[in-house]
Amino acid sequence: MKLTLLALLLSLSASVAADPLQIGSRRELFVDDYLIDKLVGDAEQRLHHPQPQEIVMLHDAPWEGSGSGYHSMFQDGDLYRMYYKAWQLTVTPGKVSTNEHPLFCCYAESDDGIHWRKPELGLHEFKGSKANNIVIPDGMMGKTKPDGGHPAVFKDENPAATADAKYKALVRSHTPKGLLALKSPDGVHWSPMSDTPVITAGAFDSQNLAFWDAERGEYRAYWRIFTGGVTDEKNWKPSGFRAIRTATSKDFLHWENQADVTYEDSPVEHLYTNQVKPYHRAPHVLIGFPTRYVERAPGASMKALPEAENREWRTKTTPRYGNAITEGLFMSSRDGVKFKRWNEAFLPPGIERGGTWNYGHQYIAWHPVETKSAMPGAPNELSLYATESYWTGTSSALRRYTLRLDGFVSIHAPMKGGEIITKPFHFKGSKLTLNFASSAAGGIEVEIQDAEGKAAPGFTLTDAEAQFGDSIERVVTWKSGADVSALTGKPVRLRFVLKDADLYSFRFTDN
Repeated sequence: MKLTLLALLLSLSASVAADPLQIGSRRELFVDDYLIDKLVGDAEQRLHHPQPQEIVMLHDAPWEGSGSGYHSMFQDGDLYRMYYKAWQLTVTPGKVSTNEHPLFCCYAESDDGIHWRKPELGLHEFKGSKANNIVIPDGMMGKTKPDGGHPAVFKDENPAATADAKYKALVRSHTPKGLLALKSPDGVHWSPMSDTPVITAGAFDSQNLAFWDAERGEYRAYWRIFTGGVTDEKNWKPSGFRAIRTATSKDFLHWENQADVTYEDSPVEHLYTNQVKPYHRAPHVLIGFPTRYVERAPGASMKALPEAENREWRTKTTPRYGNAITEGLFMSSRDGVKFKRWNEAFLPPGIERGGTWNYGHQYIAWHPVETKSAMPGAPNELSLYATESYWTGTSSALRRYTLRLDGFVSIHAPMKGGEIITKPFHFKGSKLTLNFASSAAGGIEVEIQDAEGKAAPGFTLTDAEAQFGDSIERVVTWKSGADVSALTGKPVRLRFVLKDADLYSFRFTDN
């Protein structure tokens, strides 16, 4: 009995004894359990879903087609850039033709992330003409032969990046097998950084990617493997489940610290892409949008889905072409290896309509960008992009979706009420701001506690002023005002009391 009581006391005091977290003035999201000590009452973490908007691009050029996808996009100053696979899949009864033209990497750009154009670059020939937007063709590039159909392009923010390598990409190599490192001074003209692949152990039949991780001062790559596949290049076997491997590099050429991505509490599932990158408003957090690949059994529901005839034709060629369905997931990590993956779909197929509920649907582009809201006076929002109309006709489509800034996951409580109490942490700043939304009758009250959970004088729940509304950055106030600088350097906890409200993120700041 005494030992049991002692163990209980030790357990209860463990969170107090732990060293406080150091969050400084960075923005913190609730996409994982990093800051959460307790959820009380009906408070819960709630996954939110992007809302569908317009089709922003049809891949209907002769060198594109119904197999176009694997989009990379990012904001580059006042310009938004997009790179993607251009491919045609022609479906006829019992046959899928994939060789009508080679796979290319194409380029598009936009001034607002909504209206896109395909510039005629005049770089590479397609059927006798260079009037196209192809940036990586099917052919030799120096001593290498990159596969333009599996591109992942990014702007390199590494201060040490040279002028001729301001933009970089990982692409699949035709021969020898592996991933090639490419560089570009302008995002349009590309050349190899090495005569041989820089990563060779993997399956690679996906969108394999890499980026500069400024928070950790290194490049990080994520690519496709199969669980059960051995790791040497000559004996790789695509068996088991589609999975993800990662590694780090200081120069984009020599990769080390290879590790298979793991998950906190998720089942083993086929993950086709990974789409990992630092979240631009909280770059210490890596977020990913993997594609979940599910093969469903034939039956009445399968026959009821859109484009039944096209699906039947695909099934007769290869069963999984017709029986597989894909959708977007959401996951996050703070170390790049272990992820919190939400098992519920982040971007499900949605209402049944032409070009949906198939293999190739809802592949989320790498990566969300910030765009202006369509509502005058509203703050910016996140735009995500996902494919549809795969296999259909001579063009696939790219649809835009929107989500509030930081709006992936919230701490939610109904009108009945609930609370979240954070772990102890140190902060820097003179005021606390929230990204939150409430009903007219709901709201959030904030109490600041010491590490042991005792309310700090002047910042108790009794002193708190209710915060109600819908704001990306609301300054929290108490009866004495908003200044919290007296608590800087001291370990504190935050207690949020919510009613019919969602809390998406918070930040201590001097701004």
